[in-house]
Amino acid sequence: MYAIETKGLTKSYGKSRGIIDVNLCVNEGEIFGFIGPNGAGKSTTIRTLLSLIHKDSGVARIFGLDCEKDREKILTEVGYLPSEVFYYDNMRAIDLLNYSASFYKKDCTKRIRELSDALELDVHKKIEDMSLGNKKKVGIVQGLLHSPRLIILDEPTSGLDPLMQQTFFELIQKENQRGATVLFSSHILSEVQKICDRVAIIKEGRIIQTEKISELQQNSYKKVSFTLKENTLEDFQMQGAARIEFQGNSVSFIYRGDCNLLLRQLSNYTLLNVDISEPSLEEIFMHYYAE
Repeated sequence: MYAIETKGLTKSYGKSRGIIDVNLCVNEGEIFGFIGPNGAGKSTTIRTLLSLIHKDSGVARIFGLDCEKDREKILTEVGYLPSEVFYYDNMRAIDLLNYSASFYKKDCTKRIRELSDALELDVHKKIEDMSLGNKKKVGIVQGLLHSPRLIILDEPTSGLDPLMQQTFFELIQKENQRGATVLFSSHILSEVQKICDRVAIIKEGRIIQTEKISELQQNSYKKVSFTLKENTLEDFQMQGAARIEFQGNSVSFIYRGDCNLLLRQLSNYTLLNVDISEPSLEEIFMHYYAE
């Protein structure tokens, strides 16, 4: 059984694009990255999973349960942090958190204190007096206070300073070690690379790739750059090369394919120097988007 499973999940907004035939399988106990630029369909997918909006077609399940028919049962097992948090300004954070905890039929007092201390959050302040970063901390505590089996994070680090981001990542990794499954949506690749096991790349509402982070970086992709003795690049072509960039008598590109073929093709040129290295996740991601 998967923690999250979708088949052909589709949601449109009239003439505006939503998501199209989204197929995801998130294993229990993994930290799964969901990446793409703003507007790619990440939040629409998440809101459809949580039945905050209703799908047009397809299947969406969490822990084997139908996301719409079994919504109430599912939500007792899920912690959700939206990309933007909005609260009753006149409430103190502790009152809001205690109110949230009342839905879960368990004593969350100790958990609220532990999470607040870890995030250096003053829960006795009114929400209207808080900075954006502290409001985000309230959202994190609210999402985790009932020790959920599944944690869904939509752009979770916006508003947090770099030191608090690191604390947040450590907190999520501890939750994962406890047994929680995590769906981590972001447009910042370094975040996903830091803590995720696998990643799905979404482009214009469609999943275009799902792979292990390690395989995505090592799956025959190479970053190649070389300089020629003379500028004879006008007719440069190379099978397997993408995102080709020229600068004087130098060329760089992302290569996918057989390394032996790459070396044979390079042997056709008189080289001053050559560099073949592993591309960053960012460069691979941009390669997918260029395609």
